[in-house]
Amino acid sequence: MTDDEAVMLAGARLPTATADIAKAELDLKQHGICIIEDALDGEMLARVRNAIYRVADTDALHAHEPDFPLDYGDSNHRIWNLPSRDPVFAQLAEHPVVVALLRSLLGWPVLLSSFSANIAGPGGDDSQMHADQFFVPGRWDKPQSVNCAWVIDDFTAENGATNFVAGSHLLGRSPRDDEQDLGVPLIAKAGTLIAFEGRLWHKTGINVTQSERRAGLFANYTRNIYRTQENWFLSLDRSVVQTASKTLLTLLGYHTEGLGMVNGLPPLWQKTDYAAVARKKAPSGSPAM
Repeated sequence: MTDDEAVMLAGARLPTATADIAKAELDLKQHGICIIEDALDGEMLARVRNAIYRVADTDALHAHEPDFPLDYGDSNHRIWNLPSRDPVFAQLAEHPVVVALLRSLLGWPVLLSSFSANIAGPGGDDSQMHADQFFVPGRWDKPQSVNCAWVIDDFTAENGATNFVAGSHLLGRSPRDDEQDLGVPLIAKAGTLIAFEGRLWHKTGINVTQSERRAGLFANYTRNIYRTQENWFLSLDRSVVQTASKTLLTLLGYHTEGLGMVNGLPPLWQKTDYAAVARKKAPSGSPAM
């Protein structure tokens, strides 16, 4: 790390939690991260928490716990493709606050790159410090993705709260091997939404408890020019698509223009769309076919 980079990080701080969406949008732009308390009310939080631990227990019963290359040890339980596992996760993927933050920082449309859970188990090691837009070549002059983390259990310094390096989004690069121990745990209560852009360094913390599991859900969104981490067209349960809103279909790449086409048409092409296209192409005053 250069002297200038060290000075930049030394003066950086994580923002405080807020319930003001306008402030959250500003925090995300300035600090690379925003913290929104009580983004989930008690009823919704209970639904999400029951769902994720039910899915986790089902996976454990069938020994379905895929390895993740950024994890150290085997105490972190990763669960992928959450929208296919319970309808409540599809609701979170298009939560109005999330959509507002995405529009503010990345514009629209964007894609849901992946939606996964990370359950830090007791005695679990930390993970590798990283930035989510590692796939972008060259210096990172602007964010290409946003990760929206839903805090399902209280994040504490003891149970593996996610560690963040304040100001690291301004460095424009991934962390190096000798920068793995930077960062501080972000302490947050259950129901909090933590949104951070793709350049910000972070990692799972160490869970030093004897019996406490800590669940966080991570919905990662990218600009629509990038390939998604999850191949939704192969992995997504068909029922999710059949009942999805236009917003969710856009996030999943099924409602699109120009990119991700199938024979020149969006993947979910409705007969009623032909009339709309015909109206656009028809000369002024002429009837659409």
